[in-house]
Amino acid sequence: MAGAGQGEGTDTIRREPAAAGLWGKNYRVGYSIAWLAVLGFLITAAVALFGPSAASAAGTCGGGESDYNGDGLRDTAIADPDATVGTKAGSGAVTVVYGGTTATSVQIQQDLGWVPGDAEGKAQFGRSLTHGDLNADGCSDLVVGAPYKDVGTARDSGSVYVLFGAPGGLGTGPASATYDQTGVTASQGPEAGDLFGFALTGGTTSTALPFLVIGSPGEDTAAGADAGVIHYLSGKPTANVVVSQDSTGVWDASEANDRFGASLASTDRYFTVGSPGESIPTAAFAGAIHVFRPSLNTSGLPDPVFGLGQTPDAPAGTDKDLSAEPYDRFGTSLAMAPHRISSEASALGAVLAVGVPGEDIGAVTDAGRVALYRVNPDKTLTRTLENLNQGVTEMEGDPAAGDFFGQQVAVVNTAPTQVATAATVKVAVGVPGKEASATAEHLDKGGVQILPFDANPGPTDAWLDPGWGIPGVPEHQMYAGTSLAATPQSLLVGVVNPSGDTPGSVYAFDWTVVSGGAPTRTFAPGQDGLPADGTAFGAVVR
Repeated sequence: MAGAGQGEGTDTIRREPAAAGLWGKNYRVGYSIAWLAVLGFLITAAVALFGPSAASAAGTCGGGESDYNGDGLRDTAIADPDATVGTKAGSGAVTVVYGGTTATSVQIQQDLGWVPGDAEGKAQFGRSLTHGDLNADGCSDLVVGAPYKDVGTARDSGSVYVLFGAPGGLGTGPASATYDQTGVTASQGPEAGDLFGFALTGGTTSTALPFLVIGSPGEDTAAGADAGVIHYLSGKPTANVVVSQDSTGVWDASEANDRFGASLASTDRYFTVGSPGESIPTAAFAGAIHVFRPSLNTSGLPDPVFGLGQTPDAPAGTDKDLSAEPYDRFGTSLAMAPHRISSEASALGAVLAVGVPGEDIGAVTDAGRVALYRVNPDKTLTRTLENLNQGVTEMEGDPAAGDFFGQQVAVVNTAPTQVATAATVKVAVGVPGKEASATAEHLDKGGVQILPFDANPGPTDAWLDPGWGIPGVPEHQMYAGTSLAATPQSLLVGVVNPSGDTPGSVYAFDWTVVSGGAPTRTFAPGQDGLPADGTAFGAVVR
């Protein structure tokens, strides 16, 4: 599966100075546009999470990905991290739409009796989402991050909640589990600004072990503030491991502002961690990524595969866009999918898309690019297309300042057991800062580019934006492409600031959609039985 935790909040986020060139624009909602200045901790109840499955649910679920009630149909989780619960603005809510021809839905927030904790203003419950069958009962479980949740007196320390699936749906089976940093030494417990749960990914390994990775990019280490860590949990036997860039075998070393754990993605054989604040060597916020295997090595850590940053200074005659430059933010977004080549009997590798939304293309500031790789089972890396940007031949449009191409990425393999082809492996790229024209018509309308992963851009590519495939009238600051998710059947596109009075929408498109093609399904507050309230519905979708 592919999992990621992109998407940020509004007035509670800590931004870098605008003069530093990190954002370029003051977005009303920064769920995926802004990323945050975000070590050890003990997550309680790890044995309960990864222990034996509940007897009441055993043998009654089908084991499908993102199938929370076990009926064999994929369910969709859509977050509104800025939703008001009662009078508490920014508490956050998640709407789960169960699959089927007649869909039913449930809105989940922390004032419900079966959801742990209480609604808290600006906690942003739903800021990150992932799923996986973590208690091995056959029903997928929904994992929800609330990175701005206060833990005791530690403001914005963050919490994570596991809502277990069951035949009757979420909330009808085993009691939900809560994770935070409570239980260790004062220097490593809940601290202000840790942002535990800012990113999440998880699932089941190729050897049938459930795992969960939690990013805490605001964690301070001995190296400095906001160096960041991840926490890796797996089951049978239960493991609960803190990993930083100072851990054995992990590339580079912890530094202040690395934000290790700000983004995450995974398959059944690998997971990737983004450090978009990494300095290379002195270029601040140039960014880096780190790939691991979700199996423990002799050091007791998930096995590091490699780390990767941009070239410190590309030599003459090479592509200068691949040089590490200040505020490139390589690794801001990540997506992975299983991948099989002809010499393999099964999908032993993975394709990896890395968003670099702060990349300058030539003299064009913050135009953005995406790097595409294949992670090979021998721990090598194949560079598929490392400089995918809007200046590449046959790509839609041209690079423009503040496009942020790559602020979000999604990858799918529609036939993971077969040898991969350009028709089966697709990548989608969010371009939330895209204008409608060179004259800045419809400022920051945004858009989404869809193209084959294993081939250069060409006539089979598709472009979607508001008024051209994405429903609605084009307007300023719609930021289409701030939220993406991939399923084998559909690309899900969130538009959190649409035209009209709707507080956001999510649209499902076939992966074979042509430029400007219509969605196959729309999820919107007040339609088809979904709750009518909301603030930024669709800021995160899984």
